[in-house]
Amino acid sequence: MFRRMMLLIVLLTLMLAPAALAQDADKPTIAFLRYAGTAPVTAATDGLLDSLEAYGYLTSAERAALNESYDLQGENINLLYRDAGFDLPSVNLMVEEVLDKGADVLITVTTQVDQIAVNATRNLEDPPAILFSLVTTPFSTGIADAPCVKPDHVTGTQPLMSFADYVPLVLVQDPDIKVIGTIVSPDQPTSLVGAEIITEIGESLGLTVEVTSAVSAADLNIAAESLLSKGVEAIILVINPLTLQGTPVLVGLTAEYGVPLYAPIIQQVYRGATVGAGFHSFYEEGLIAARILNAYLSGDIDIANIAINQSRSFGVAINLDTAAAQGLEISDDLLSMANFLIQDGERSIGMAADVDDTATNPQAMSAEERRAADLEFLAELECTPEMIAEQQAALAGAD
Repeated sequence: MFRRMMLLIVLLTLMLAPAALAQDADKPTIAFLRYAGTAPVTAATDGLLDSLEAYGYLTSAERAALNESYDLQGENINLLYRDAGFDLPSVNLMVEEVLDKGADVLITVTTQVDQIAVNATRNLEDPPAILFSLVTTPFSTGIADAPCVKPDHVTGTQPLMSFADYVPLVLVQDPDIKVIGTIVSPDQPTSLVGAEIITEIGESLGLTVEVTSAVSAADLNIAAESLLSKGVEAIILVINPLTLQGTPVLVGLTAEYGVPLYAPIIQQVYRGATVGAGFHSFYEEGLIAARILNAYLSGDIDIANIAINQSRSFGVAINLDTAAAQGLEISDDLLSMANFLIQDGERSIGMAADVDDTATNPQAMSAEERRAADLEFLAELECTPEMIAEQQAALAGAD
């Protein structure tokens, strides 16, 4: 009798196992890949994960656990969470790893990560969907040719940095300035593109633009000293993880020379930049990526027909403590543009409207309201044949 019962249990187990495996196979596996945990990346990450909780993919307990753990075998979703820690070779390894694990979707944060992921999947017969966030230069780095001219398995959201508003700030502060400088990293395409734009705009404003390079944190001192020895009157940084991470080092050097340090991310004033100016809606970028992800998982959209979203925002912040250490008096015109100030180590409201870093709470809407808003938003991103033809014609004309 006992042996018969054991045999029955074994048979039931074998019968139920495939069903259990099939159910688990239906649970999507999302790989979240980022270059490093900078403030903008962390904000975008929070926006995405908060949205996954709002959509019901993550329980509140799972969302809380993700603050401290990397991988999640959740009730409704599996999450592979990878961070390269500013190490570019590690990006290749983590992309290969999540592809080997059979990830259904890759969420790639920053240009470096997305470029590697797209290149690794471009020729696959059945590639996973790739949704990117905080990719500032998708068109000049080979990720896509235009918002609707792109690999069928790729889309995402691009924060548009207004260099046309950023670079002239040096003249708002000092109308008599003649020479500015910037630092690039040869292995970071975004920084190279940024330096080209800064040079073009700076020269159009009658400025001399000095450019030097740094490939590691140890090079930053030498790079900054090189610029300062050439008489630059301001250092204006490009979007470059190395220089943004090394902002405190650059602040110390510029203080010795009485030269202001401008950073292209408003939150860099918290790390000591004299002026932070640029795109600031990073949390919102995470929400947008989540909107696309949810619609894809729900079967509401075909990634091939969804254009790359382009977001615009521009804000200015000033660190008066750094300015004082550099012996600088910030001009009234620049102060009037500030969304907020840092003074005596505290954030204070400036003369312009304050910047809300988490403008949209995904939990504030009902499921019905959220779905309606998402579908309305995504309808604006649908690529029609006419749009594709127009963008292809524009590309052909540019050639």
